[in-house]
Amino acid sequence: MPVDSETPREVLLCCAENELENLHTGETFIVADLFCGYEWRRISIENRKQLGKAFYAMVQNKTGIQALGKTPQNQQRYVVRSSE
Repeated sequence: MPVDSETPREVLLCCAENELENLHTGETFIVADLFCGYEWRRISIENRKQLGKAFYAMVQNKTGIQALGKTPQNQQRYVVRSSE
């Protein structure tokens, strides 16, 4: 599904969650990394913030993803952990 400024936050969260399957153990990322650059730029800043909060809440229940802390730009970093 194409992402644009009208894409509902729930759909964006689903897209981000689906993209996690493409990451390897040990890789670090921020939510923006889960979207193509042009798609990420199409999302309003407010929706980006809300998506970040929703993604953080979602990964609290996932054993394979760990929050690492914030970047200097105040973006939450994550790491893919081993599922074992």
